[in-house]
Amino acid sequence: MPFIRVTVTDTALPAHAQRTLAEGLTGLAVSALRKSGARTIVHVDLVPADRYYVDGRPLTGGLDAHVEATITVGTNSAAEKAAFIAETGELMTKTLGPLARCGVALHELHPESYGYDGVTQFDFYRRAAVK
Repeated sequence: MPFIRVTVTDTALPAHAQRTLAEGLTGLAVSALRKSGARTIVHVDLVPADRYYVDGRPLTGGLDAHVEATITVGTNSAAEKAAFIAETGELMTKTLGPLARCGVALHELHPESYGYDGVTQFDFYRRAAVK
């Protein structure tokens, strides 16, 4: 159940660009990380550039973005994670244009530490194995 948060320093980012990011990141969760698209959530967070700091200073004269994805620990190989990071960088640049530094972070959580609909990932995987 990936939760992907995209922070973009453009409060006027058009809806079609936001949709492109959401669809593209969901697709990468499926193709690179072998996740279920139906269980992938993408949250696009648009922030003013003066609230986004690089080297302790507000970003000026450019656009930047940062992507964070939460996944279950141990469910992906180093190669899969590297592919997701590389392809996410390409998607961001293709969709948004040149970026100041575009970071991508994968946060791996233990399956007992998160879930949704009141079910931990641990229980979800356990129930799926029984079926």
